[in-house]
Amino acid sequence: MTEHKIVVVGGGGVGKSALTIQFTQNHFVEEFDPTIEDTYRKQIVIDEETIILDIVDTAGAEEYSSTLPSHVKGSKGFIIVYAINSRNSFDEVDFYHHQIIQHKDVGDFPIMVVGNKNDLENEREVSQGEGMDEAQRIKGTFIETSAKENSNVEQLFFDLTRKIIFDYKNQNQNRNRSNLKRNRCSIF
Repeated sequence: MTEHKIVVVGGGGVGKSALTIQFTQNHFVEEFDPTIEDTYRKQIVIDEETIILDIVDTAGAEEYSSTLPSHVKGSKGFIIVYAINSRNSFDEVDFYHHQIIQHKDVGDFPIMVVGNKNDLENEREVSQGEGMDEAQRIKGTFIETSAKENSNVEQLFFDLTRKIIFDYKNQNQNRNRSNLKRNRCSIF
């Protein structure tokens, strides 16, 4: 059984906890209760492989962002969440991306940019195109979700986990190729 750590970041009130709880416990949390930090575990099966996800739901407030570095290093994938009805939360995507880059020891890593609360279409402040462009700019993948309606929530976590698995397999293949090159014997 493989275990992967995922970190969920984003501004306050964007629905990080609601997405995580919807995925791990299959229910929607109505009231907003600011998170300092919570960890959830969920066992899933992808392509006949059993995987345990350790999901770290971080605080949205910048004063709690000091705990982020300790989670970034050991994490395999990241979810940056904004609310489609909040331009300010979308503008913070870049801040959270830089926080991750600053503390991650590798250049490329699986990352999802998530426009949450797409059930509030009539209050939309950020277009899907803007979300896609931002995800492309930071070399991530874009998806819109609704924790309230359980729309694309499972797909979000499954897509990220598939990217983590693909990344992990590629890294192992590259290591094996590198070892083969070093271990070759040349006779002159």
